Amino acid sequence: MPAPSNISVLHDSVLTALGTAVVSGTYPPGEVITLEGVSAEHGVSRSVAREAIRVLESMGMVASRRRVGITIQPAANWNVFDPRLIRWRLESGDRAAQLMSLSELRRGFEPVAAALAAQRADPHQCRIMAAAVSDMAVHGREGDLTAYLQADKVFHQTLLEASGNEMFRALNAVVSEVLAGRTHHGMMPDSPNPAAVALHDDVARAVRMRDPAGAERAMRAIIDEAAAAVAVAEDSARD
Repeated sequence: MPAPSNISVLHDSVLTALGTAVVSGTYPPGEVITLEGVSAEHGVSRSVAREAIRVLESMGMVASRRRVGITIQPAANWNVFDPRLIRWRLESGDRAAQLMSLSELRRGFEPVAAALAAQRADPHQCRIMAAAVSDMAVHGREGDLTAYLQADKVFHQTLLEASGNEMFRALNAVVSEVLAGRTHHGMMPDSPNPAAVALHDDVARAVRMRDPAGAERAMRAIIDEAAAAVAVAEDSARD
């Protein structure tokens, strides 16, 4: 894989800085900024600043108008499903509240996706899910949270793909950011809960056995367990 160009690195850096500033309220709704100001503040060319603004505009976070400037938009206008926005909100806002909001979203589609997967998954997808659960168990015992996270992502991605529903499949990046957010912000226990791994195994088995009700029930339990763990982590952080 080729190394990213300097322009690409600068673009990503400016985009992240601006996005985080909007999310954190450093740039409140209604504030007007300019390309010249962005360029000067971050030491980049106008073209790099312009490209970053275009991305934020596509996410509903800013609106550009000639002779007005770049106006910061209220949160109600944001594309809250964009993985980058989820990441910025987890990094700069009330991440426990954001994770709880995302958990509520997951309750609305992942159990249904699991039930569909139990009807539609092919043998290869069943094997991938089983292998991911096995990897989660091994890495969980070893306390390797990075490897555990990767296996967890593979499990959920495969489940959503196995649902056969393109809308659910498109939400994979949202789920991945939720899983990564817990790990990167200290809301995972040092040793993942064996009960959570067992629930993933229950889902994989129900999918393999063509048991939609069982798959849906176990997936709902996974999300409930994760939400409870986030609440515990948040309480510990306050103490």
